Amino acid sequence: MDEFRNTEEFSGVEDRERMSETDDLREEIKMKLRQYYDGRIVRKDLTKQIREGANVPVYVLEYLLGQYCNSDDEEIINEGIENVKRILRDNYVRPDEAQKILALLRERGSYTVIDRITVVLNTKEDRYEATFMNLGIKNIPISPDYIKSYDRLLCGGIWCILQLDYEFIEEDKKNTQPIRIRKLTPIQMPHIDMDEAKNGRKAFTKEEWIDILLRSIGMEPDKFSDRVKWLLLARMIPLVENNFNLCELGPRSTGKSYVYEQISPNSILIGGGQTTRANLFYNMSNGQVGLVGMWDVVAFDEVAGIKPKEKDVIQIMKGYMASGQFSVGKAQVQAKASMVFVGNINQSVETLLKTSSLFDPFPPEMGQDTAFLDRFHCYIPGWEIPKYRPDSFTNDYGFITDYLSEFLKEMRKDNYSDIVDKYFRLGNNLNQRDTIAVRKMMSGFMKLVYPDGEATKEQIQEVIDISLELRRRVKEQLKKIGGMEFYDVNFSYFDNETFEEKYVSVPEQGGGKLIPEGMGKPGCVYTVNKSKTGMIGCYRLETQMMPGNGKLTLTGLGTSSEIKQGPNTAFNYIKANGNAISGQISTTTRDYIVSYQDMQGIGMTPGLAMTTLIALCSAALNKTPLSSLAILGDITIGGTLIKVENLASTLQVCLDSGAKKVLLPMTSAADLGSVPSDLVGAFSLIFYSSPEEAVFKALGVE
Repeated sequence: MDEFRNTEEFSGVEDRERMSETDDLREEIKMKLRQYYDGRIVRKDLTKQIREGANVPVYVLEYLLGQYCNSDDEEIINEGIENVKRILRDNYVRPDEAQKILALLRERGSYTVIDRITVVLNTKEDRYEATFMNLGIKNIPISPDYIKSYDRLLCGGIWCILQLDYEFIEEDKKNTQPIRIRKLTPIQMPHIDMDEAKNGRKAFTKEEWIDILLRSIGMEPDKFSDRVKWLLLARMIPLVENNFNLCELGPRSTGKSYVYEQISPNSILIGGGQTTRANLFYNMSNGQVGLVGMWDVVAFDEVAGIKPKEKDVIQIMKGYMASGQFSVGKAQVQAKASMVFVGNINQSVETLLKTSSLFDPFPPEMGQDTAFLDRFHCYIPGWEIPKYRPDSFTNDYGFITDYLSEFLKEMRKDNYSDIVDKYFRLGNNLNQRDTIAVRKMMSGFMKLVYPDGEATKEQIQEVIDISLELRRRVKEQLKKIGGMEFYDVNFSYFDNETFEEKYVSVPEQGGGKLIPEGMGKPGCVYTVNKSKTGMIGCYRLETQMMPGNGKLTLTGLGTSSEIKQGPNTAFNYIKANGNAISGQISTTTRDYIVSYQDMQGIGMTPGLAMTTLIALCSAALNKTPLSSLAILGDITIGGTLIKVENLASTLQVCLDSGAKKVLLPMTSAADLGSVPSDLVGAFSLIFYSSPEEAVFKALGVE
């Protein structure tokens, strides 16, 4: 008992020492933040504390906290909190209290409000008019000077502090609006010293700086692994990189849209999926550029519900995502907005990989269009990010959100895509679009983590690894949807000094191969073939033999007579030609049960005669097939060999399924010229020129 107590006490001491060390590191980071970024940081628990009672964007709240709570003095902080609460209580417009605010405005003659406003041009009256989102009023005249200074008022709107006047004139009531805007102040920082920001970064280690960035967006980095931290950073790349196209699909409650809705006044989140050509790109009636010209990031929430009202919106979107420009009518427009698509995955990743693709949640006109999907520079695996819990949010210091957002906006002017060339060279499997995507991603990560552009070889290598993976995820899914056009997915890079080549994979593609290594059991074989739906997949056959009178039982095939035709052809072929294979094979004193498994859930294939023949012979002879073998090709009832359709795509699925050896009909040998040489070289190809030879070679019989 004493020994247990001593062990427990020792463990408690270790925990206290770790906590003390963590507290010391936090205090050290806070002191350095005070030294280099004084006046630009805020305690995030204050944000969380007030926001729980006020549904207001973070950058609006922290704008006020930065004005009133910029101190370490608890008394000043408490007084500032009360001021912020009072301002939000009295001036922030809640939709359910809009009429109360309007009544106060009427009674007092003037009132200050915090609201989001959008502006339109009333061509009949030749004036600009504002619409207040929460206050619920519209057609309020606004000075053209504000439109010139803040053009985003015209597209999507921005949060502002507004001083309003109210004056009702009886004789002018038909022609004038009693409410007037006396003064408008956008809630955003007017200027940021980038030299100061970049030089301040030098005082922190890479790990410290990443933690500061994550705390600045409200996350507590101590609750996340290093890998998840990089994935969270990837969400911010569209904010620092022009024309960057990002996709993230994953479970609910992982904060996929949080960054684009709450963290920056320079991004806009479109919910519900409804959008128009005029709203998104260009309004031909008034010559006004849409959202992509007004915002740094245009993000679409719930991608499954995207339903553009005009058919050409997706086509225009494809052109814009590829080049940053688009044509509508006679207008040729360039813009810099990044495009982000986030949504939920309702199935497990394993199921999606087997049955369809990781783009399955997209509507069909997007999720099956390889030209559209190829525009994505990055696919963040949202399923790897844990669901947010109360302790996922930080109570520590981070940058004021408004300062962070302006820092990110200014970084869009820099380009760090060529920093990698000093130490590394991208591999040969990356085509032009892959190269552009990876370079943009590396530039984005560099701007976030190393804004001064200074990083060691090892640090740059870390950036290359994550960038190649996030682009390869896009390419892997394109290969599943589009076939051999996208076969070159083995991304790599070379070390300029050692010339060593390193390959980068995606975690969900590795392990768990459908065709396992090692010796199997008699009657268990694998084939890769085209299903009735047209998709190519992997199938597993298991066979059992028992005393009987020559009955064949088939399971897992369903009721389709076309599907059952192949196995029956194989059994009839054995009845007629079994002695040519072996005298031990009996179709009169033995019964056979063959179970068929569609391993990727794409539907059963009708091309099962050859594979069933080998499975039956393997069970009858008690011979184990070759390890890691995929059987290709088929036969007719007379034993004629049928060659493989779409050989290149079929071999690619063999590779993805884990096959190391491929049994191939001689009739397909001529088609190998259409298959990439590196794909052919991935297998030990075994040719057969007759059904009997196929059985012998599959079972390793000389």
